[in-house]
Amino acid sequence: MAHHKSTNPDEFILPDLGEGVHEAELIKWRVKVGDTVAEHDILAEMETDKALVEVPSPRAGTIASLNGNEGEILKVGNVLVTYQSSGSAQRAPSVSEGSAVAHANASHAHAHAHASATAVAEPPEPTAEREDAGTVVGKMGGELAGMSAAPGKALATPAVRRLARDLGLDIDSIPGTGIGGRVTEKDVRNASSGAPAVPQRAPSVSAGSPQAPGRNAAPSFIPPAPAPRPAAPAPAPAPAPAPAPRQAAPARQYDTSAPDADIRIPFRGVRRTIANRLRQSINQAVHFTVMDEADVTALESLRKKLAAASGEKVSFLPFVAAAVARVLNQSQFRALNATVEEDPQNPAADSFIIQHRSVHLGIATDTDSGLMVPVVRDADRLGVLEIGRAITQTAESARNRTIARENLMGSTFTISNVGSHAGRFATPVINYPEVGILAVGRAKDGVVVRHGMIGVGKLLPLSLACDHRVVDGATAALALAEIVKLLQDAEQLLGPARA
Repeated sequence: MAHHKSTNPDEFILPDLGEGVHEAELIKWRVKVGDTVAEHDILAEMETDKALVEVPSPRAGTIASLNGNEGEILKVGNVLVTYQSSGSAQRAPSVSEGSAVAHANASHAHAHAHASATAVAEPPEPTAEREDAGTVVGKMGGELAGMSAAPGKALATPAVRRLARDLGLDIDSIPGTGIGGRVTEKDVRNASSGAPAVPQRAPSVSAGSPQAPGRNAAPSFIPPAPAPRPAAPAPAPAPAPAPAPRQAAPARQYDTSAPDADIRIPFRGVRRTIANRLRQSINQAVHFTVMDEADVTALESLRKKLAAASGEKVSFLPFVAAAVARVLNQSQFRALNATVEEDPQNPAADSFIIQHRSVHLGIATDTDSGLMVPVVRDADRLGVLEIGRAITQTAESARNRTIARENLMGSTFTISNVGSHAGRFATPVINYPEVGILAVGRAKDGVVVRHGMIGVGKLLPLSLACDHRVVDGATAALALAEIVKLLQDAEQLLGPARA
């Protein structure tokens, strides 16, 4: 893991924990304030990019502050840990502290407080960017600070947003009493208990710029009407009742003690990462699927012989992986062994199709924490038994959460064994930014035709999904046909596709 530094040597910012990772959930602090740590000592456990990652200390020192609570979503590039400075006896105030001081003094010395707040809260000029600007995703403020400044959206930290979701509240409807109108934890809990909401200040109108009248606003000038005839004074109208204070909608109450109560599970961590990746895949890739069956009757016999000779458990999956690696290694099918390099947020930016020489197979693996995709690297250089061992090893480490982060990154094509439990054909979702995925169904006995004779054989269903932006339909169909052909003559798969 590469370590990153800010311009302050006593600050350690949350580094990039994986490809395209913008944030991470703080699972557990391994240190506390006042602890003395050595270089490479573990500071915290973070969950991101489908893995549990240990974050080591980049230097030796004494912990001055820990910035984040367990369970909080932290942004890449934010200060994670502050060390005690050896050259200063007094710690400088943090950004949040300086902003709070400026806000408190605003009513007494507006001009001075405004200048202080500007000096403390405004982001640095572009010339004063951080040392790790090239590795940090986003800008050093706004979203990266855990806030949302979108129009109509509340300013709040991820932890406060999660609390609002757990209490069934719309955080955008809760008035914020924090600095800059931010919604605090207290605001959310007050809204949940039905406490009166604090009214927000009306926007001020600058001098010399009169407020534009709304649809029902009275005109700025009305000619005086003629004086009416004197009349008896009318009785004074009764004072209108004062409007009741506006209260937030009561939070939905959940009874978790009843035997038939619904189970509420926070949508975060690995499950949220999976959801985000799948949504990105659906939004970016143009999916299409071709399906076929392979007669693996002869392969079934070969598989049993190989298992008996090696003393290892051998399934159909290593043979499928070997066949895929051999096909992707062919130049006419290299379009399937590719990834797309693009910026979804900037369609005008240059995009590239990266065709890979080596075949790194992602193996979709079901775990207690959700779907993970460990990678078998250089599968085209491995034989069937070697691929089988690699699949078993990576899948086991993924399930017990001991897999290294680098072993969950860098796949060029993915295989999903949907038939390990049940199921025949499927329409798998591409593991973006890859352009192809093969779903392997459950092998079953079925009717086959060999040499013009009808018989019974074992059929293995295969479903190949591709990104139509990169892979033509004919290329996908021919590739699947080649995979079927190799599985029906499986002895050639015992050795590697290339040396």
